[in-house]
Amino acid sequence: MADTKGILFVISGPSGTGKGTICAGLPLGGEAEISVSMTTRQPRRGEKEGKSYYFVNREVFLEMIGSDGFYEYAEVYGEYYGTPKAPVLEKLAAGKDVILEIDTQGAMQIKNSCPDAVLIFILPPSFEELRKRIERRGSESPEKIEQRFGKAKSEIAAISNYEYCVLNKNLDTAIQDVAAIMKAEHSAEIDEKITQRAAALRVSENAEEIARWLSG
Repeated sequence: MADTKGILFVISGPSGTGKGTICAGLPLGGEAEISVSMTTRQPRRGEKEGKSYYFVNREVFLEMIGSDGFYEYAEVYGEYYGTPKAPVLEKLAAGKDVILEIDTQGAMQIKNSCPDAVLIFILPPSFEELRKRIERRGSESPEKIEQRFGKAKSEIAAISNYEYCVLNKNLDTAIQDVAAIMKAEHSAEIDEKITQRAAALRVSENAEEIARWLSG
């Protein structure tokens, strides 16, 4: 990498858009790492400290909130989840990129606390396909599915707060799009095709298409 400091990339979007699968498929090559969240819940079978989550008790988590130790955090069903600053800052200072896979609410907290972060929104091919993906999980009631679908619509409407948008119609293409964005953000000396590909994914370059997508 040409830069001496890493870049914080935030990849988010509604539930069912495939952001986790995209992150898992990125060719990181030792130059980037996926951020590990912190939680107060108990570890589940197979989860490992420092890889799945940082597991702490409620007292420690609240102390970190009080000392401004998180980029973002939220309480979900009585347990806290958050992105601790210290590990992220350490990796960025060492020249590594850090990728946060996070919901849109957390992404807005990151945007406020870290203006240099690059926000990438993952779009599903259509509202119809998003509904199918949520329904295919088969683990939620019809009422819960409707709640998730309604929330997804409001989250997608906030896309103007992001720098880039990637349409996850084809997984391999979406992974390549995110990888191109990451490369382009680092240096203007990379392949011109990469630069052009990333530029075409900017939200500002797709305003009309996004408007049509939201109204469709």
